[in-house]
Amino acid sequence: MSTPRTETYVLVHGAWHNGRVWDRVAPLLTRAGHRVLAPSLTGHGEREHLLGPEVGLDTHVADVTGLILAEDLTDVVLVGHSYAGLITSAVADRLPDRIAALVHLDAMVPADGESALDIMPVTRHLLELAAGTDTPWRIPPLPELPPPAGLFGVTDPADAAWLRTLLSDESARCFQQPVRLTDPAADAIPRTHIHCVGSAPEGVVRRPVPATQPNGTPSRVWQLRSGHDCMVTVPDRLAELLLKVVHGGEEPQPA
Repeated sequence: MSTPRTETYVLVHGAWHNGRVWDRVAPLLTRAGHRVLAPSLTGHGEREHLLGPEVGLDTHVADVTGLILAEDLTDVVLVGHSYAGLITSAVADRLPDRIAALVHLDAMVPADGESALDIMPVTRHLLELAAGTDTPWRIPPLPELPPPAGLFGVTDPADAAWLRTLLSDESARCFQQPVRLTDPAADAIPRTHIHCVGSAPEGVVRRPVPATQPNGTPSRVWQLRSGHDCMVTVPDRLAELLLKVVHGGEEPQPA
């Protein structure tokens, strides 16, 4: 009887969050026999004190690239949530031989030379608001809104209170720096798009996914009925999808 294959998941949080946002998902993947790393990016979590105007997208790409190299990780399932779609796309471009699969989780998916501002123009409003303050480089988290938008799609009061403890400011440079994607070897990496559906904030428009992946196979797009921070609200269902990325299975329907 063959031993189930152990995968390595690297879960990369989005803007304003930290690695603890995956606390409800990581144990589920670990329990299934896999290794999970969920780092906090520079300026967040235990590294919040490192936030400064010089921190940008390149900083965060270096964070994740450095982790993969320092841990000598291979066959990585690289998951990027929201803003981290830019990070994981760049990491895959730099280390294509170490990435087994890319998962774009309700993520910004860039082309070469694009920034978060290009993909999500509503972000420009946040920079304009900060420009009139004493620290124009410091972008505070999005405000909590009435349901169904809530706090990054989290509407349960207890969950929102916990999430607030994880949030901290972001540097404007993270949204302004363009991503560089230059290695065609990264095109071979299979990718899965997981879209959170049911409660998109006003002004947020998701780009359509091309019918074909860069590797020439049909695009894989799954839907998850959840607010944006699905790792907080539906961790069980998200973990099931992340396991399907490597173990296969039929395309899930929104639940």
